Amino acid sequence: MPTIRRFTNCKIAIYADDHRPPHFHIEGRGFRAIVEISTMAVLAGSARSAEEAMAWASVNRAFLAAEWRRLNERDGARHDGA
Repeated sequence: MPTIRRFTNCKIAIYADDHRPPHFHIEGRGFRAIVEISTMAVLAGSARSAEEAMAWASVNRAFLAAEWRRLNERDGARHDGA
């Protein structure tokens, strides 16, 4: 799982061969969250302790989407987990 960016109390990571919708993981001491890239909605966990990471991700959504595609789509086709 590549770490995309580190912050004071957490990091943003994207797993390869992960499920849809395109998302990233925020992992910190005592908390985790999964955040959808296109909407910035928290799909699981809590991002209350990750304000810095959420702010960075909001500004860098295009970069995160490109990284998710690079790690999860093969030969330009959508990866559906099959």
